[in-house]
Amino acid sequence: MPASYAYLGPEGTFTEAALRTLPEAATRELIPYVSVQSALDAVRVGEAEAAFVPIENSVEGGITTTLDELVAGAPLMIYREVLLSITFALLVRPGTKLSDIKTVSAHPAAQPQVRNWLRNNLPDAHWESAASNADAARLVQEGQYDAAFAGEFAAALYGLEALETGIHDAENAQTRFVLVGRPARPAAPSGADKTSVVLWQRDDHPGGLRDLLGEFATRGINLMLLQSRPTGAGIGNYCFCIDAEGHISDRRVAEALMGLKRICLEVRFLGSYPRADMKPEDVEPPRLGTSDAAFVSAADWVARCQDGRF
Repeated sequence: MPASYAYLGPEGTFTEAALRTLPEAATRELIPYVSVQSALDAVRVGEAEAAFVPIENSVEGGITTTLDELVAGAPLMIYREVLLSITFALLVRPGTKLSDIKTVSAHPAAQPQVRNWLRNNLPDAHWESAASNADAARLVQEGQYDAAFAGEFAAALYGLEALETGIHDAENAQTRFVLVGRPARPAAPSGADKTSVVLWQRDDHPGGLRDLLGEFATRGINLMLLQSRPTGAGIGNYCFCIDAEGHISDRRVAEALMGLKRICLEVRFLGSYPRADMKPEDVEPPRLGTSDAAFVSAADWVARCQDGRF
């Protein structure tokens, strides 16, 4: 396997900036790809050891392109996550004034994060989506658009200047990125982990989602992401992408996954990995019996009962 990481390019994306915060990135060749799909496919076919892609932002939620790619195709697994605070700069060709701007471009995920700024400052500008924010900067350099929303650090790469900086509609906006590789044994639990899965129901029935969520709730497992995605099988057919606190080696998480496997048409395990914020898992009070020790004790009691040692 080549010692390289694929990432959503070109150079100068927030994805690249987040990737470079990983210590191991210094020992890998970092290869930009034109899309999330092509970066993940590079891992699937063995061109790269892992891919680094955006998966969620604090303004719009899940990045649907990434979620859909992890739902479909050959299975992949999440190994790491990174949180990056996001503010945009308005990049233009030198000499461009705000009044000159008729077209702006950026990745679709950027639009909800600058919508109010656009309405207040460039109400008549026409929005055009690009494959990435850095690609939008490249297109401005080539003269296709007047301005791009991107990281201020991308300006020098594309011979542009930052006409405005610190642009964001939501304070403390963050984007979550994940390092994705081929399936393997998850890393040992860190004590501050999350587990990601995709669930498909056997059929559509009243209380179906409640049944799925009940497997987590009865074991005191907090959910951090719940997003439905269409399966492509027709209107009303959805799968559910879920991030839950805990590690698959935790008894309560393992039992929840076993329960889901029994009742779901399909369960895709996307990995157990350390949380970027390293916040300890939110285990319910002992009186509710949802600690790992409580599950181990209960299993031991059943085993003793089966052996006639109760």
